[in-house]
Amino acid sequence: MSAALRLGVLDQSPISEGSTGAQALRNTLDLAQLADERGYHRYWVAEHHGSPMLAGTSPEALIGSIAALTSRLRVGSGGVMLPHYSPLKVAETFSVLSGLHPGRIELGVGRTDGTDDRVTAFALQRDRNHPAPDDFGEQLAELLALLGGRLAADHLFAHLPALLAGRPEQPEPWLLGSSPQSAVWAAQLGLSYAFADFINPGAGVELANAYRERFVPSERLAEPRLVVAVWALCADTDVEADRLAASARMAAIRARGAKPGPLPRVEDALLFLDRRRGQAPQAGASKRMVLGSPAAVRDELAALAEDYGTDELLILNVVHDHAARRRSYELLADAFGLAA
Repeated sequence: MSAALRLGVLDQSPISEGSTGAQALRNTLDLAQLADERGYHRYWVAEHHGSPMLAGTSPEALIGSIAALTSRLRVGSGGVMLPHYSPLKVAETFSVLSGLHPGRIELGVGRTDGTDDRVTAFALQRDRNHPAPDDFGEQLAELLALLGGRLAADHLFAHLPALLAGRPEQPEPWLLGSSPQSAVWAAQLGLSYAFADFINPGAGVELANAYRERFVPSERLAEPRLVVAVWALCADTDVEADRLAASARMAAIRARGAKPGPLPRVEDALLFLDRRRGQAPQAGASKRMVLGSPAAVRDELAALAEDYGTDELLILNVVHDHAARRRSYELLADAFGLAA
């Protein structure tokens, strides 16, 4: 499996303690150029709001910059949180990106609000007189119809698809998810499906199989296509990889305790974790982290891909030191023999 396995990057643009959001965004551009040079297949940027640790609030803005600085990568959103937007505005934005970068733009769409608190979610609402409606299914159907020009002739918006600025180019739509409902929607609509193993590893294989079994071919896609997003960190040794991961472990504990902050330094995280040694694990502490030397990480990722029945993984991680994060992706590229 590893010889044919393609790798991509899912980047949350982490903000390290002692640094700034602006530097985190520049680090994303730097990492994307490295991924382009080292043979990664796609590069997706995430959408999070109101976070002191993640700078990726606007994937559509980052996508344009990344695509302009690279030449090979497929560049996309992992993903656009559709409940915040009108389907037309998303279609217009990604049509423009597709027109500027033909054949390279991907539109990954998610259902969550991308926030950790109700105040931020409320601030993102355009209409604050009423609770935000739970109408993601209708939003998604409208977005796909606008992109594909499949609105009925008597539909109020029937004239709008022809006015999308980037036509005839279109983004490639993907549905993101980690739940049974997302697998069902992706299958019923004939969409490519990106499963977040880093969120829900326990149910992943079952949901991937359900997606394939229920898949209905569409004009966009004849057969099911699955990519799995995995948290993975590679270093020269197993010990060093485990050390570097301390920052992410501390950040996860702080987030579960409603005390988020920038990504802590490794030394501070090691002290923090040492003080907590022996305490009962908190809810959500069983998230999968693939860590180790190049050979160890390669073998574990190849086995995970085989379990899912996929030929592509998106690699996600957060590391305090940007140079160490670059090194992780370089080691992975070498371990899998990606074509530079």
